[in-house]
Amino acid sequence: MYIVWGLLLVALLFLGIGIIIAREVRTRHIDIWFRSWRRQDWREAPPENTLRHLMFCFVDHYEPAWSRPSYDVERERVLRWKVEYPRLCAKHRDADGRPPVHTFFYPEEEYRTEHLDDLVDLCREQLGEIEIHLHHDNDTEAGLREKLRRFTKILIDEHDALPVDPVTGQARWAFIHGNWALDNAHPTGFGCGVNNELIILREEGCYADYTLPAAPNPCQTTTINQIYYAKDDPVCPKSHDHGIPVRVGTPPSGDLMIIQGPLGFDMRNRKLGLIPRIENSDIRAVNPPSRQRVDLWVETGIHVKGRPEWIFVKIHTHGTQEVDMPALLGPDMDDTFTYLEEKYNCGKDWKLHYVSARETYNIIKAAEAGLTGDPNQYRDHLIPRPNYAPRARS
Repeated sequence: MYIVWGLLLVALLFLGIGIIIAREVRTRHIDIWFRSWRRQDWREAPPENTLRHLMFCFVDHYEPAWSRPSYDVERERVLRWKVEYPRLCAKHRDADGRPPVHTFFYPEEEYRTEHLDDLVDLCREQLGEIEIHLHHDNDTEAGLREKLRRFTKILIDEHDALPVDPVTGQARWAFIHGNWALDNAHPTGFGCGVNNELIILREEGCYADYTLPAAPNPCQTTTINQIYYAKDDPVCPKSHDHGIPVRVGTPPSGDLMIIQGPLGFDMRNRKLGLIPRIENSDIRAVNPPSRQRVDLWVETGIHVKGRPEWIFVKIHTHGTQEVDMPALLGPDMDDTFTYLEEKYNCGKDWKLHYVSARETYNIIKAAEAGLTGDPNQYRDHLIPRPNYAPRARS
């Protein structure tokens, strides 16, 4: 009898664990990308005894008007970055003598001249660059194009914050979609509404998208840990769910390059001591940067096919949320930079490069073109850095 009761208890225990796991998979939408993670098909071993280069890119869904605060709170959020970020970066340098660089993806719908002026000041110190973020819902092609054209013109005319193609005169920029809903990716259609968004972005001057990973959001793609080209189906949503990997010596294809950050599981950090937590390269107070997370990001090994010795780590945050700022501007981030510089910048096995989103794209394109050597020489390979020249204010 005792054996029967014991077996029953064990069975109930396993049933309970199974229910917890099933609920976790369902509520956090792990089923979307688990098969891709299990295949690990993005991996490629570098040649033995090869010097590896780590490109570390920090992108920010930078939203001063998050939660609709007062104007004074918006200003406090931006000014805190203007004061504290240079202090954080003062003692940190990569293999090229460059400080950490933060790419501010600024929302079109939250534009204020004074906020951008403050960020431009950081950019002039080589601590940042500015790109485009957008939240929209139930939009149309015409509405999307109007928003993008208006905002890119403002960033160029008022702040000299975007490069311009010298032949066509078109602005060139990178993109992060608000609410993760790139190309109408949300299952309910929330947060976008435009099925041909990839085509529109490309035609309006976007050279790459940095939205992903989106997990645990249902907008997450099946494809993970890749740098790839997505081909837009103009009548269907989420055309970037799959694509063609960027590869050395292979011409570009599709409509838009998708540059993803690391996504997987942290086996050393388990919920209830059982279920590995998702590692989605998001920096928050509840999941601050750490040496352990750095190793996970690097071990993921995101790269251009055929160039596995060039590793790209793209992490992200929402940098103006007060609860998260200590993790982004304080001791945790300081120690993370220190660890990067100690472990991944010895000059023998690794060289570290702090890169902006634009520089990341340029180095990817250099690898695709078959160029070799030190990635530092390709920071401005195709898309130049804006001048961030001062603008007269009336």
